[in-house]
Amino acid sequence: MLSDPNSSPLVQVKEVYKQFPVGDSHVTVLKGISFTVQSGEFVSIVGPSGNGKSTLLNMITGIDHPTQGAVYVTGEAVHTMSENQLAVWRGEHVGIIFQFFQLLPALSLLKNIILPMDLVQKLPAKQRRVRALELLDSVGLADQAHKLPSMVSGGQQQRAAIARALANDPPLLVADEPTGNLDSQTSEDVFRLFTDLVDAGKTMIMVTHSRTLAAQTRRIIEIRDGRITSDHPPLLPAVERATLAGETILRAAEQ
Repeated sequence: MLSDPNSSPLVQVKEVYKQFPVGDSHVTVLKGISFTVQSGEFVSIVGPSGNGKSTLLNMITGIDHPTQGAVYVTGEAVHTMSENQLAVWRGEHVGIIFQFFQLLPALSLLKNIILPMDLVQKLPAKQRRVRALELLDSVGLADQAHKLPSMVSGGQQQRAAIARALANDPPLLVADEPTGNLDSQTSEDVFRLFTDLVDAGKTMIMVTHSRTLAAQTRRIIEIRDGRITSDHPPLLPAVERATLAGETILRAAEQ
């Protein structure tokens, strides 16, 4: 789905700085970051490790607050909200997908997906199990619903985590290295789920080390030393992005 350039941004980051204390001093991880994301965009954030990518995601999701600057998501001033307010807002408006899945090990895949619905209570109780089963089916896990996370593969756990992120039908999905713990084929399968979700109307922001996957998104923001150094569409045309099979093609395009 293409975004409407005339609509209000779904995500608005304004001059965000983030400092962390180190002994008697501090280190500045984000240095005046500003950008917007429109509804329906698929944005990848790339850059070397330790340059602020995950910290930036934490600003957007409200997991952490900026030292200076402002963050607006779904029309809310995330940087001003209390932890209780954030928990309620996040449960309804943002789906988060982590590198290491973060499924509760003592709960079945089905119960892992029902849990966020129980917390938000957006749906009547009797409809939550039905929706959870539908979500598992949508990611190809209908036959694994009653298994514990430890009983399925890493790729299946990540697909279950995607289903969980969708439990309350949030407009924004945020993924932090979602394929970093998966093999290349499984990574492509998971990424295909992401593109399907964006095509269906979701907005997605993904941190990734994979230039191959980033090249298949519609916009790449590169961060180095806490600053945005580039913000542009991928170098490859749409047809090549859709069929990209390896880093070789991308490296050739960058030379």
